[in-house]
Amino acid sequence: MITFLVCLAVLIAAYFLYGGFLERVVNINPKADVPSKTKYDGVDFMPLPRWRIFLIQLLNIAGTGPIFGAILGACYGPVAFLWITLGGIFMGAMHDFMAGVISLRNGGQSLPEIIGKYLGGGMHKFTLVVIPVLMILVGAVFIVTPSQILADKTDIPYLVWVAVIIVYYFVATVLPIDKIIGKIYPVFGAALIFMAVALLGVLLFGDYRIPELTSVDNMHFNADKLPIVPTLFISIACGAISGFHATQSPLMARCMTSERQSRPIFFGAMISESVIALIWAAMAMAFFGGVESLNDYMQANGSNAGVAVSLICDTTLGRVGSILAVLGVVIAPITSGDTAFRSARLIIADMLKFDQRPIYKRLVVSLPLFAIGVLIASVDFDIIWRYFAWSNQALSVITLWMITAWLMRKHSRVVFLSLIPAIIMTYVCSSFVFVSNQFVGMGATDLAYLYGAAVTAVISGLLMLKIRKDVKRGAAI
Repeated sequence: MITFLVCLAVLIAAYFLYGGFLERVVNINPKADVPSKTKYDGVDFMPLPRWRIFLIQLLNIAGTGPIFGAILGACYGPVAFLWITLGGIFMGAMHDFMAGVISLRNGGQSLPEIIGKYLGGGMHKFTLVVIPVLMILVGAVFIVTPSQILADKTDIPYLVWVAVIIVYYFVATVLPIDKIIGKIYPVFGAALIFMAVALLGVLLFGDYRIPELTSVDNMHFNADKLPIVPTLFISIACGAISGFHATQSPLMARCMTSERQSRPIFFGAMISESVIALIWAAMAMAFFGGVESLNDYMQANGSNAGVAVSLICDTTLGRVGSILAVLGVVIAPITSGDTAFRSARLIIADMLKFDQRPIYKRLVVSLPLFAIGVLIASVDFDIIWRYFAWSNQALSVITLWMITAWLMRKHSRVVFLSLIPAIIMTYVCSSFVFVSNQFVGMGATDLAYLYGAAVTAVISGLLMLKIRKDVKRGAAI
């Protein structure tokens, strides 16, 4: 319990301390013009209340990440607490805050546009292809998962649920942001927070024992089969850092009314997600009576975190828990799925300089995206998800290097705040390629880690040379 409480306190304190420090680094200006004022269009650019934007952002970035990812991460043992806490603060929250501020100061531009501005035309072209594909991949994944769960829990066939979710996605993607997303997301976001608070109460006042991080020996379970580096970082994903978050920040940057809202909306939403992930990781370890028992249960159920979520909520929270479980495993991914498609629409529209005020222009962009999404949804879910997890973290690598370039152009003395995370995550993704059976499949061997380090050195060296060259050339920020 002590390890858990310390990590919880550190996450909360970080919002005030590290979040405040980052505000000074970027020199937040409450009087600066914002896109909701300068580019108002009544569709994507429009002012919304801060509390509403925060809850929308939390739900956008959450999906099943802080629940499913945290449970899978808990299988590694108490070391998961460290990554959720330190990763969530110094990587995830910093990543989300900086990417959000950069988008805000560039007129709410989509992620590929700001990556192109600070990392060059080659990276711009690359991300213009990769990021929309990733968004469609997210949307497709979150068509399949909720449909399967709803079909299991009702008498309605799977394909009917697929059709219902696709229709909802389409409507939410093309309508102005205040019509559906702005109205129902805050309700679901509040429910997600309520679920986490309820489980926190169970942990604090129930008869559960949370494993402690007392020594190196007990911090990690089954190190041979579950190597911390790089698989823990890929497994927890959104609970600590996620490139997907940076694709969602421009949606909210277009609705903010002041730069001062950046800390609660970007930094605060990520800290909240890490808190939720921490609670779920602790609950998973405690509920099943320890890390070894949790692993046994997950293995017996095909590593299906959704089954664990339903059992935990039904047992600890009763009928309310059952409803919350449905929320966690159905509503959360649906809300991330539709904003993924919306983000893809905006990225394509920004690329084509296509005014999105006329609805027929939104339809022209959206229809092909949904056609591709439906095709992807017919592919085996396990295959889609397996490669999404890695590509999501790879996107965070690109975003971290973009932030580094932005800080260097500002001649910031604290460029290490993003440079160190950029190098670490580059190594995580590079070594995963050699370790994982999804790619080369060398396993957790010294040679695999050496190859990962070599790739990291090459990528980091080339990017630093380019960034320094741009800075000397006097590229504008």
